[in-house]
Amino acid sequence: MATKKKRKSEELKTRKKKKGVRYFLLALIAAVGLGFLAFLGITLYDIIYPSFEKGSTAVKKEKYQVILFFSDSNERFLVPEKRFIPREKTVNGQVEELVKALIDGPGEGLNKGLVGVFPDGTELKSVKVEKDGTAIINFNRNLVERHPGGSSSEVATVYALTNTLLQNLPLIKRVKLEIDGKVPETLKGHMDTRFPFTFNKELIKERSMVE
Repeated sequence: MATKKKRKSEELKTRKKKKGVRYFLLALIAAVGLGFLAFLGITLYDIIYPSFEKGSTAVKKEKYQVILFFSDSNERFLVPEKRFIPREKTVNGQVEELVKALIDGPGEGLNKGLVGVFPDGTELKSVKVEKDGTAIINFNRNLVERHPGGSSSEVATVYALTNTLLQNLPLIKRVKLEIDGKVPETLKGHMDTRFPFTFNKELIKERSMVE
């Protein structure tokens, strides 16, 4: 038969054990509650302040108006076309957007009759703007291999690019072509492309800007 002292000791142990279990359960409930509140807070934050990752359709960059130059149907003159393109934070980024817009070709509607100046498959590989204002534009080989050739077409390609960049970016003073990182002697044998080009006003057709 257990003594009074022993029974008291066992009751004390039992109470301590029950008390420990209660504390554990309370801590578990508190942890689950805090976790739920944290999850709810993160979910609400994502709803109120959605994150815009690169490539997300939710990203909408500010656009600004630029002037692009394309060839007329006879490839005798360059015709200006107004276009809205994304505004980039860096000069290199702005150059890239302008060149890509040129590669995409002229718009439709009122721009009917304008001719693109880059052959299909032309890709922009890199852009570098030097301190002296020279923009080095590096294309893939399709610019040369798929170019239709002819002096008028070559002039249109070179000066549509040059005039577009110098028209919209005052920081740029001249444009130099590269193909796969190397300076080409010519596109199709009618024009020397070893040296930088500057703005050519004589090629611009005098007419109202195309909207």
